[in-house]
Amino acid sequence: MDTAFLITAFVTLFVIIDPIGLTPLFAALTQGQTERRRREIAARACIIAFGILAVFAIFGEQVLGFIGISMPAFRIAGGLLLFLTALDMLFERRTKRREDTSEEAEAKAESDPDEADPSVFPMAIPLIAGPGAIASVILLAGQHPGLTGLALVLTVVLAVLLLVFGLALTAGLMERALGRTGINVVTRLLGMLLAALSVQFVLEGLRDFGFAAS
Repeated sequence: MDTAFLITAFVTLFVIIDPIGLTPLFAALTQGQTERRRREIAARACIIAFGILAVFAIFGEQVLGFIGISMPAFRIAGGLLLFLTALDMLFERRTKRREDTSEEAEAKAESDPDEADPSVFPMAIPLIAGPGAIASVILLAGQHPGLTGLALVLTVVLAVLLLVFGLALTAGLMERALGRTGINVVTRLLGMLLAALSVQFVLEGLRDFGFAAS
């Protein structure tokens, strides 16, 4: 088993999906819901997100080949996208966008209480299986081609989503324990890690094109 690849994949997806940052948003989206209802919403969101990410992990490279995009080119583009995401995390722009998305869903719930189910939107898409997560699974699956690599990527996706689910169940407790300042500190630390990982993706793409040393 490629331990280094597993660690890289886990850190990448953990930072991109950001289960800790999602927890207070989940608490806001499910405010007033029973614990059972919260579990149902969290489980549905994670299952849908896993399905979406699995499809892109399995068929992402074939789709790229069909439209004429090479894997090194996508690796560079994905790295740049992840770097922009890291900047957003460092300067709190991503948090603001996520809060705007959650407010939109809350407004919809208030106008139509019978349909107050944020599991598909905004939880599964775009908060969990967003552009960054989709790009990441395609990049990771391309880094380690074959059934073994695919199994490793899907295992890591499942592990991160289990963390999302587990933390969602403690949404109220974590929000009180960390507070807004604590969550901001964690988000910035994760942003620094993501910036370094995104640069690594770009360097690997340039190396594949022959522009960077191995």
